[in-house]
Amino acid sequence: MAKQKYYVVWVGREPGIYHTWDECNKQVMGFSEPRYKSFGSHTEAETAFADGWQTHWGKKRESKTKAEQPVLFESDEEIDYDSISVDVGTRGNPGPIEYKGVDTKTNVVLFEVGPIENGTNNLGEFIAIVHALAYLKQNGSSKTVYSDSRTALAWLRNKQVGSTLKRDESTKKIWELTDRAIKWLNSNTYENKVLKWETERWGEIRADYGRK
Repeated sequence: MAKQKYYVVWVGREPGIYHTWDECNKQVMGFSEPRYKSFGSHTEAETAFADGWQTHWGKKRESKTKAEQPVLFESDEEIDYDSISVDVGTRGNPGPIEYKGVDTKTNVVLFEVGPIENGTNNLGEFIAIVHALAYLKQNGSSKTVYSDSRTALAWLRNKQVGSTLKRDESTKKIWELTDRAIKWLNSNTYENKVLKWETERWGEIRADYGRK
């Protein structure tokens, strides 16, 4: 069962604390330069809301279990709204997946693929990034691409994937798309920045399917 999250909206249509991503998204979707972030408890959310967004953006955060997890540093960068954000929706991992790319500022869906019968979250994230790059190149655009998947970003840099998903008839489609993405990377160049979406700082990525 997914852990309950609480979403603080400091700057949005109606600032406050929301218990679901859908409620939060209604306050920030299409809003110019919103300020929002998720927290693991209602108490943390209340404290953060009272503190204001300046206290919780761009600060060093430490996990509670230092021996198990590294210290996390959030980027000092602000969101580049002239960009595309991509994300994957899954129902099981592996399982049916879909992905989309949206305009980060307006949340307008620019492309959407799926459901694909059988795939993994990481493969979907990787394919979505490459789809965004191909889309932007076709349109002569130098916009930034955001993804919240560190694994997919590493695969992009290496131009190869490290998935253990078996190749069979049920996974034929996802592997066809993956192989096509790798071929595109090896046949094309691009100048677009591809950046990690700072979920802890900015809230869920704009293309999020809300299936947390």
